[in-house]
Amino acid sequence: MGKLQSKFRKRSELYQVLQYEPAHYGSINTVTNLSPDLCVSGGSDQAVVVYDWKQGQMCQSFQGHNREVTKVLCYPGSTWIFSASRDKTVLMWDLNQGDEPIQEFCGHELVVNGIAISPGRKLCTGSRDNWMCLWDIESAKCEHRHNISRNLVTHVCWVPASFSVVQTSEDKTIVWDSRSWQVTNTFPAKQYIQTHCDVSPNGNYLVSSSNGFGGQGCEATLWDLRQPGCKVVEYRGHLQTTACCTFLPVFSGGSAQIATSSHDCSVKIWDQNTACLGTLSVDGAGPLVSLTPTDTNSLLCASFNAGLQHIQL
Repeated sequence: MGKLQSKFRKRSELYQVLQYEPAHYGSINTVTNLSPDLCVSGGSDQAVVVYDWKQGQMCQSFQGHNREVTKVLCYPGSTWIFSASRDKTVLMWDLNQGDEPIQEFCGHELVVNGIAISPGRKLCTGSRDNWMCLWDIESAKCEHRHNISRNLVTHVCWVPASFSVVQTSEDKTIVWDSRSWQVTNTFPAKQYIQTHCDVSPNGNYLVSSSNGFGGQGCEATLWDLRQPGCKVVEYRGHLQTTACCTFLPVFSGGSAQIATSSHDCSVKIWDQNTACLGTLSVDGAGPLVSLTPTDTNSLLCASFNAGLQHIQL
């Protein structure tokens, strides 16, 4: 299935759906924003695609990985794009410098599942090989490496305005200090594999999601980063693995909200402190594996079977 972009606008019980030409062939594993109009996605077709989601037009397709792309990330305020892959590498691209990678980060022994960028132009990578690495972007030199047994990394994100990096793994959630590259905080291990994480814009809260089935272990969990190991609330309601969780931009005067997507073909919006505010089911889309907010009232969602979905909240 190629790339499909759909707009959902609720009018009583009616939805308007717009379909655009495909840009991927196969599942889309990851999506992020490059600018207010452009998104970047990576898929099982090994491609990294820059797409104008408002116009429904592909802008660029980067081919350089030889296995499927697992994560994509953009450096804020630039045209730099980073992509991680099952081929054990991370490639760096520039939208303004042709279709060849401008940097390659090699050193992991298994699939790279996590990438994050610091304001100081450092790249953090995490892999199923149990290694967390910190790289200088300009030289592609690995400056720090650390291995923790059973730390099969699933996602990595930077804590805003800090030196801390958060990563989820099949074991637990861990916080690193990027200056010493040592663990500064761990969270209690949960029964099910942790799949994804995100940090609130103010750096105070962490949300992580986990796999599961039949409604068991399919929750997202809110943690207070200011209090080590402090669990605030669990968001329960998905029936299969909760693959992605993300904080949404806050309306002026509004309350903080979190979005989750699941293998049960649904996206849920949660009030940070209370319960589920709404659910959108995307029938036939298969697992919904990645989310990125575009503004205060819409999301892009990557799916296995139905490409990229644009959801208006």
